[in-house]
Amino acid sequence: MSALKIYNSLTRTKDDFAPIDPANVRMYVCGPTVYDRAHIGNARPVIVFDLMYRLLRHLYGAEHVTYVRNVTDVDDKINTRAAERGISIRELTEDTARGFREDVAELGTLTPTHEPRATEFICRGADELDMVKLVERLIARGHAYEADGHVLFDVASMPAYGRLARRSLDEMEAGARVEVASYKKGPMDFVLWKPSKAGEPAWESPWGQGRPGWHLECSAMSAALLGETFDIHGGGIDLIFPHHENEIAQSTCCFGGDTMANVWMHNGFLQVEGEKMSKSLGNFVTIREVLADWPGDVARLAMLSAHYRQPINWTLKGLQEAERTLAQWFDAAAGEADPRPAESVVEALSDDLNTPKMIAEIHRLKSEGRRKPLAGTLAFLGFRPDVLADWQAAKAPELSVPQEEIERLVDARLEARRERNWAAADRIRDELLAKGVVLKDGAGGTTWEVAR
Repeated sequence: MSALKIYNSLTRTKDDFAPIDPANVRMYVCGPTVYDRAHIGNARPVIVFDLMYRLLRHLYGAEHVTYVRNVTDVDDKINTRAAERGISIRELTEDTARGFREDVAELGTLTPTHEPRATEFICRGADELDMVKLVERLIARGHAYEADGHVLFDVASMPAYGRLARRSLDEMEAGARVEVASYKKGPMDFVLWKPSKAGEPAWESPWGQGRPGWHLECSAMSAALLGETFDIHGGGIDLIFPHHENEIAQSTCCFGGDTMANVWMHNGFLQVEGEKMSKSLGNFVTIREVLADWPGDVARLAMLSAHYRQPINWTLKGLQEAERTLAQWFDAAAGEADPRPAESVVEALSDDLNTPKMIAEIHRLKSEGRRKPLAGTLAFLGFRPDVLADWQAAKAPELSVPQEEIERLVDARLEARRERNWAAADRIRDELLAKGVVLKDGAGGTTWEVAR
């Protein structure tokens, strides 16, 4: 078995992974807030931790790994969006959660062991852990207090607060630029429970009808499904503070442990064509929009081209390169597959999910003509030859110009547009149209299709 090493955001070191119980390796990853279609940035943790899930199943056995990815279905954004659309909150969250599952399935990801909804863990049976019981325990232990219909976590009661983010309380208070509510004891105290407004979802509690604060749900669901302390907690780097910091505070103060999870993993930010993704910049793109133009396997490989802890630049060129690479791999792997992935690929992934090295090893398998281990490796990684073949077959008929030439002209047009040479850009577009190729400019870049 390859020794698995993981970079731990909590310790800032890359260490050998030692599960609490090798017969039940447990991982929790923060999932979507289901108020709208997930954007391509949301796809990065989904793909990254699907890869970790696959690796853990390979190393410890599929029956010995438990993977939990939550669904946040109680949130201010959900309330606002449901009101805008004139539908019930449940109708919105059911539809959006279903869309998320469909999108990530097309990305070739496995279904987690559990996908709990936050609303299912607010008030449960008498002997079942839930958010209300967690708040009651925090109050009893002197780590939370009730004020003006709210219950807040008392940050000053936890000397180790800020350990994950590596910030002192003074630094965090100095950096806070929000108006501090009058009922807070300290400016960094955060909400565990709050009263619901008219028309909002509400649950009964010892503090009146209300709903939980956002951070609370992950502490309750992870403890209920994985235990008070588990092996790996994952999510995007933007969640380190305050979300994951507050999760640690809630869980450790509630259960009395040193940490909530032994290993914390965080993936880096995503940009689109070199810029931060933003609706105001016109480069905001959903997973569904990407899948309308590209097969999920191409998006999956493009996302894995950079190491998960590094920023990634999501580009049309990267998608084109991923398509070409996958096609070459599948051509070289055609035929009977080895049921196991190549050990060199497992070793690369065991080094903190080193996907650039993984890709280099797959290229080496291809160049050496090692067809069976190449095929087994691609299957292990979640790549499906039929998906790419079907997409290419649907796109290719009636094509009267080589695909490489089309992509060269698309890149040239993109460069002309960057230089604001609109005449040149239009000339290239018209040239392609004359050859039966239609260009489509969208938030995710420029794609093309054969004119019908």
